[in-house]
Order: sequence, then C-alpha cells, then structure tokens
Amino acid sequence: IKGAIIDAKLNVVPVRRGYWGNKIGKPHTVPTKVTGRGGSVRIRLVPAPRGTGIVGAPVPKKVLQFAGILDCYTASRGNTKTKGNTLKAAYDALVQTYRYLTPDLWTKQTHEPTRRTPISYAVFCLKKKKIHIYEPTRQTE
Repeated sequence: IKGAIIDAKLNVVPVRRGYWGNKIGKPHTVPTKVTGRGGSVRIRLVPAPRGTGIVGAPVPKKVLQFAGILDCYTASRGNTKTKGNTLKAAYDALVQTYRYLTPDLWTKQTHEPTRRTPISYAVFCLKKKKIHIYEPTRQTE
C-alpha cells in the first residue's frame, strides 16, 4: 500500500480546463481538442458547451469526472475493451492539456536595447593579440 501511495503522489499532474464559447463563469471543459494514447487506444477530447455533460464511455467518463471536467465530448479508436489502455489514454489526454503554450499563458516581455556595441572580428582578433585580419579581396577588371 505504501508503494501505491508513493506512485500515486508521483503521478499527480495539473489538468488545464477551459471554456467553450464565451468566458462566463468557471472553466468547465478542456481548453482545446487533445488526444491521448495508451497501447492501441487513442482518445480524443473535444470541448463541449456548458450543460452537455461528459459524452463518452464509462471508463474515460470516470477519469474526466475525477479531473474536474464537467462538459466534454470524447472519441476513441482502437481496442477499447482493454480498460487499462483506455484509462492510460484518457490520463494521457488530460496530461496533454498542459503540454502546449497558448497566448493566454504568454508573459509580457520587455526588450531593452543592449548597451554594448557589436564588435567586428578584426577588432576581436587584435584584442586577443592575433594578427588575423580578413579582408575581402577585390577582383580587378
């Protein structure tokens, strides 16, 4: 039991939730379409309007309920009779919600001009006590 508790604590992941349509109220669905893989099973989670509920098989529905997703469409492919792989695919799809960076997660960047002036290769070599000045050769006509 102690090993299972440690394993469960190591596999806790954040689940990102989003909106379908307008941003009114609390987030209730997945932010975008995400796909999870487990064995031969592929599960695709699609955002759904508020009040739809979780449309899908009982196994991924339980995982999504535990994750706090209220409304979601699901589509699955592969041998979904294997419940272990179906669970892994649903878990992987929830992990994928934080695997990409959307514009609402961008931070404001301030770019200040650099105070150092660019140094040429010739000046760099002279400072290093090397006398390697490369000048382009001109062709005479």
